[in-house]
Amino acid sequence: MERDGFSFLRASFYRWIQVWPHVCKELMEAPRVLAVGDLHMENFGTWRDQEGRLVWGINDFDEAYRLPYTNDLVRLAASALLASESGHFHLKYKEACDAILTGYMEASRSSGQPFILSERHPWPRDMATNYLRDPGHFWQRMRAFPVVEHAVPQSARRALRGLMPVPRLAYRIRHRVAGLGSLGRPRYVDIAEWKGGAIAREAKALAPSACM
Repeated sequence: MERDGFSFLRASFYRWIQVWPHVCKELMEAPRVLAVGDLHMENFGTWRDQEGRLVWGINDFDEAYRLPYTNDLVRLAASALLASESGHFHLKYKEACDAILTGYMEASRSSGQPFILSERHPWPRDMATNYLRDPGHFWQRMRAFPVVEHAVPQSARRALRGLMPVPRLAYRIRHRVAGLGSLGRPRYVDIAEWKGGAIAREAKALAPSACM
């Protein structure tokens, strides 16, 4: 958290939700929606959908709650300013705010359609596919996580078993530390061999939104 302002913002949503209603009183009267809550520049990424398509969008909903829609806009803009000041990316603050507002309005008009990085979005697709993790290094790092020696909660075991492609697959549960805002929540990772390669599944302890 002490590394820079952007890292502090990422790790302290619980404090944000206490302070921002007083700092931005005039924005609290805006219509309430199911908001991300803890929205910032690092909460966007790519994944594969059920059709195997590469999708880009928000990938962290741990703090989702009904809030004035302005919360997400202000927090994302604040994170853009802090990320720029910390050297995480280079874009003028006004340009970032204009892009955030334009994107929000366009997404609202299109009913929040998924951002499929195929034929319609070649620029972000090229950016996403140009940076691919080295699979050898990835699995080496995954296998380096310490094996859990203590009792794993039954709820986590059930969740991990349910995520495996076939029942009764041999695996070892390991402990992983990641993120900033969710530090302290146990994370359990199953690593198994299946059909000639490694697979992994993760379960993380669920907690109520800090908004509560």
